[in-house]
Amino acid sequence: MARKRGNERRQHGELVADVLAALWQAREPLTAQQVNAALGGMARTTVATILSRLYEKGTLRRIPAGRAFAYEPVEDAPGLVAGRMRRELESDPRRDLVLKRFVSSLSEGDEETLRRLLLEAEDETE
Repeated sequence: MARKRGNERRQHGELVADVLAALWQAREPLTAQQVNAALGGMARTTVATILSRLYEKGTLRRIPAGRAFAYEPVEDAPGLVAGRMRRELESDPRRDLVLKRFVSSLSEGDEETLRRLLLEAEDETE
């Protein structure tokens, strides 16, 4: 969450990542004002817009907090990434080919981790 100087501006994806990081770090719902303070201060409307958009996408849940809302992530960072991976997989009708290419691109360590996780999941269903 480094601050930018002068005319440097954060890219939209970086702003979203910073907002989510602030919320995960807090471990409790934060208002837009609190998120803004955690990020070192930026335009109030920018933070409010990002929070609203993340809420509309289902990434955040909001809780009434006085006359405002407090926001908290629906999932942790790994859960968010896993959801994106699942949506990408579901978007292509050739799922087997997508999975084959994904697995073939894994490092040996990641492939072994995936094998272990699949075996654990199989054991849990039995």
